[in-house]
Amino acid sequence: MKENPKHIRISEYNYPLPDERIAKFPLPVRDQSKLLLYRHGEVSEDRFTALPHYLPEKSLMVFNNTKVIQARLHFRKETGALIEVFCLEPIQPTDYALNFQQTEHAAWLCMIGNLKKWKEGTLKKELTVKGHLITLTATRGACHGTSHWVDFRWDSCEVTFADILEVFGELPIPPYLNRETEEKDKETYQTVYSKIQGSVAAPTAGLHFTPQVLAALEQKEIELEELTLHVGAGTFKPVKSEEIEGHEMHTEYISVTRRTIEKLIAHNGCATAVGTTSVRTLESLYHIGVTLSRHPETTEQELHVQQWQPYETASTLSAVEALQQVVDYLDRHQMETLHSSTQIIIAPGYDYKIVKAMVTNFHQPQSTLLLLVSAFVKGDWETIYRYALSHDFRFLSYGDSSLLIP
Repeated sequence: MKENPKHIRISEYNYPLPDERIAKFPLPVRDQSKLLLYRHGEVSEDRFTALPHYLPEKSLMVFNNTKVIQARLHFRKETGALIEVFCLEPIQPTDYALNFQQTEHAAWLCMIGNLKKWKEGTLKKELTVKGHLITLTATRGACHGTSHWVDFRWDSCEVTFADILEVFGELPIPPYLNRETEEKDKETYQTVYSKIQGSVAAPTAGLHFTPQVLAALEQKEIELEELTLHVGAGTFKPVKSEEIEGHEMHTEYISVTRRTIEKLIAHNGCATAVGTTSVRTLESLYHIGVTLSRHPETTEQELHVQQWQPYETASTLSAVEALQQVVDYLDRHQMETLHSSTQIIIAPGYDYKIVKAMVTNFHQPQSTLLLLVSAFVKGDWETIYRYALSHDFRFLSYGDSSLLIP
């Protein structure tokens, strides 16, 4: 077992990122972004359209098919104060799909903007949804850390919460873009393969893919599989502690079908992951398998991957053996899909089990995502970022891409 990375100093993962290097808008054509290639320590560049050329034939590529929801709701109080209610995760019911189908009432954990102006009372908004004039109310409940329980109620059994978000919600583009959401973001801030509603941020490595690139991958007989990790607002949470031991990772909800796990097994437990969310899901699958190998009767809730679990429980299981444990668990419970959650932190000292190549954008300084990349390239992240900064690459969510093969 590698040393525990709790004492890593986040200040060692800093680099200068001038504001003009942050891509405020996407390119007009997604797949025309630049692609940085890091292969076995060597760095070069190409266009994103060339990605299939650099991947082995008949390999497996895994995408996160989550869809960004219009999670920001704005209410105006009678006093004129504007309150922003940012839906983070469902709490009644807790299942995303069920919550979106609720009529008349749904409850979410929310971040609240201008909180000091909403000490009490109910916020109200009249809106027309699917031809129905409804009154939507929001009532603040208990505080959960930096979030609040919010009850939403509306007077129609014909209108779902998903319908309300579609009409009244605003797409939450990243705060570091320093601009308002625009109408075209509704299209450009979704991947072309997004399906399952639930994220409050896009899995941005996937934004570069077009139907043409996907077709070129299939032409090379690269198998394309999907999983779901709903990206939480915590993905933007800066590391404020000097050592990463003091940083609490946010929980994210994952679902992976039996078919995808069986495909991973057929590929000897090896995959190219599109985006850090796919990376965290795939690596969490391994640790879920380890838990099941020790405690076969674990409940789905107990399969949650704790932040430091990979560093504290040594395992000799191969990736295939761990994945087989998950398939056996699904068989025992006659389930087609594994639903679980993860708080995994991947940092230098982490031993990757499943991900052998990674497509990812360029991440913020002193972020947990930069730690994840550094762990993957065995600490060589500065080589990559120095090249990107000196070769005019665009950074962050709407920026350029990289293919990392350690």
